[in-house]
Amino acid sequence: MTDVLRRGRASLAFGFFAQGVAFALLVTRIPAIQDRYGVSDALLPAFLAAVPILAGVGSVTTEQLVKRIPPSRLLRWSQPVVLLALLGVGAGSGMVGLGVALAVFGLAVGALDASMNMLGVSLQRTYGRSIMLSFHAVYSLGGILGASLAWAGAHWHLALWVSYLPVVAVLLPAALVGSRWYVDGGPEAGGVGAQDEKASGGEAGLVFKVLLPLCLVMTFAYIGDSTVSNWSAKYLQDVLGSSEQLATVPYNVYMVTTLLGRAIGDFGVRRFGAAAVVRLGALVAAAGFAVVAVAPGAWVGMLGFTLVGLGLCVLVPQTFAAAGRLFPGASDAAIARLNIFNYVGFLIGSPLVGALGDAWSYRGAMVVPMVLVLVTLAYARSFAAQPDRYGDGHERPRTADVGRGSNGL
Repeated sequence: MTDVLRRGRASLAFGFFAQGVAFALLVTRIPAIQDRYGVSDALLPAFLAAVPILAGVGSVTTEQLVKRIPPSRLLRWSQPVVLLALLGVGAGSGMVGLGVALAVFGLAVGALDASMNMLGVSLQRTYGRSIMLSFHAVYSLGGILGASLAWAGAHWHLALWVSYLPVVAVLLPAALVGSRWYVDGGPEAGGVGAQDEKASGGEAGLVFKVLLPLCLVMTFAYIGDSTVSNWSAKYLQDVLGSSEQLATVPYNVYMVTTLLGRAIGDFGVRRFGAAAVVRLGALVAAAGFAVVAVAPGAWVGMLGFTLVGLGLCVLVPQTFAAAGRLFPGASDAAIARLNIFNYVGFLIGSPLVGALGDAWSYRGAMVVPMVLVLVTLAYARSFAAQPDRYGDGHERPRTADVGRGSNGL
């Protein structure tokens, strides 16, 4: 494999890492942000919902922009904007300033998520074997570091801007330097996506019909993820009777198991195929939610959340990878559209579980993500390898055709 590809892979991995740190620093300090700006409990959901909604807008916009601008260039400039917007959240004054910073963060993070995964899918195609999970593993590592830094800031009662400034000062120049080695994949002909677009003149309905199963899997995965991130602490404390301190453990364990599962997931895809890994992940995640729903105590509940992390962690990276296989001639557009359902799941998951918990019971509410994750099994065939056959024990030969390096843009 050429040095160009190695540098491209390493620089993109750092981009995933930086995004994991930034996002964790935002979401784990929401109570501090609320206190700093005096945001009421009634108004807070509107601020929080605005970020994924605008991220969806950013992803849709990215789909149009990549027709004229390479994904590497969008990633190169969206990542610094995300980091600066994070600093703006910590250093702003007044709710108007907070609203503007969050709006910029949301729009930029939509473009960032879409373009990162576009480059990851194109690199995986060039490598000819599964590497997508490794990028998301690095994202999980960044999330663990970001959450740890957020804990330190809260523990030492540091102002938000004091917590954010050193992180931005380190990550921003490093991301800009690393962006010199991003690699854009070259155009590839044929495949379902290319044939559909040629035959239909680019009609979205025909392409989206093929993409829809992956969109549903993405939505279900993020409903499960948001259930853990938003409700695990409350569930352990209020339902299973744990201490407040112990209630903070499940999310950290969830993130660690997500990292471990993604770190070894690519080997499973290469050995057994993406469809088999997705089926196993869905079964393990559903089993985890089942354990949580019937857990007699806090430690069994934590075991359930651990299983959820091990199962869910493979679904999102493999969904992006499957979109690249299904639409090799139009993978950027497919990934941008698919990325929207990341935010759809995030928007639906937490309110859904909360409403069911209040109206019925939180134990019963855990059955909903369990059932939705199991529905993924019906769509597992969408993850089966296409003619390029990478990731199922029949990898295609490695190639030195690396497309366009971002230096030559």
